[in-house]
Amino acid sequence: MTTTTLRGRFQWTVVVPILAAALLVVTWSNHEHPVVLAAIGAALVGAVLAAVHHAEVVAHRVGEPFGSLILAVAVTVIEVGLILMLMSSGSDAASTYARDTVFAAVMITVNGIVGLSLLVGASKHHLVSFNASGTGSALATVIALAGVTLVLPRFTTSAPDGAYTPFQLGFAAVASLVLYGAFVFTQTVRHRDFFLPVTSDRYGRVTGVIRDEDGDDHADPPAVKEAWLSLGLLVVALVSVVFLAKMLSPTIEYGVTAAGLPYGLVGVVIAFLVLAPESIAAVRNALRDRVQVSLNLAYGSAMASIGLTIPTIAVAMIWMGGPLTLGLEPVQMVLLAVSVVTAMLSIAPGRANTLQGVVHLVLLAAFLAVSIQP
Repeated sequence: MTTTTLRGRFQWTVVVPILAAALLVVTWSNHEHPVVLAAIGAALVGAVLAAVHHAEVVAHRVGEPFGSLILAVAVTVIEVGLILMLMSSGSDAASTYARDTVFAAVMITVNGIVGLSLLVGASKHHLVSFNASGTGSALATVIALAGVTLVLPRFTTSAPDGAYTPFQLGFAAVASLVLYGAFVFTQTVRHRDFFLPVTSDRYGRVTGVIRDEDGDDHADPPAVKEAWLSLGLLVVALVSVVFLAKMLSPTIEYGVTAAGLPYGLVGVVIAFLVLAPESIAAVRNALRDRVQVSLNLAYGSAMASIGLTIPTIAVAMIWMGGPLTLGLEPVQMVLLAVSVVTAMLSIAPGRANTLQGVVHLVLLAAFLAVSIQP
């Protein structure tokens, strides 16, 4: 790869994380002015986009399905950081930040990213194909994680208002890590072939698995030096995102309150913020008829959002104290149940058309509608 190509590819993704980190240092003690807040917001969005870009570069180097895994974990690091920062504000709604954000992430991934990928991919290629065995096991893991951490707390009786006792929270944290670890082992070691992109015939039937070493049948992986550079910039971008969001969180909360919207919408905004770049990556793969990668990203992010966030929050509660509400409200549980059934029916055939994409996107729209006006 020539120097000119490197400059064209990395110019903004190198500059933005560095500028975001510099802005963080300069404005940390004084950031109340509207102009400064606007600059922080712009830097936050830029740092998120840069972080996911560099995660993609590293992911491309290691290939699929490791690439999707790295990207999902990187996005979850951002999400966990934002949740902890907002919970540390000590506001009255801090106890539901984790639940609202994690549930929003699940709805956005299971319905938004999946629906958009199926719609875009099928619109261009008529039918899209994927491995139902691998994708089905991913969805099953998401269902189990959501059930243990978000549904079960609403029905336990040892703690009030959808909360877990310390023992129950510890069990949920360990169970989440076990489920996530078992899936990662299955995805990357035992049954890696189930998560590789597939080829299909004109009727959408799977005819083969793409097994190129770099995980991308269209471009060579980046050089080792380039991958290490991206890894370093990824760390800088992630740190910048977390602390810039901390400075911006009072403004987000004030904007939601001033608009007369439910406080839970803050979690939805956070989830959209951290998952928007990943959605772009999923759509790009769908356009290239690599919907399996899109589904890996979607369900991998849903799993990481629950399987890594809940254990981290559980540990953080040792120092943070205060209540932690994890149990979903009845309306949220209905949306989750309908989304799960729809996802199972979409995945079972191993191929999909535009209709499945539209159905998932309508469910996402329903989630947004009841989030704005319960």
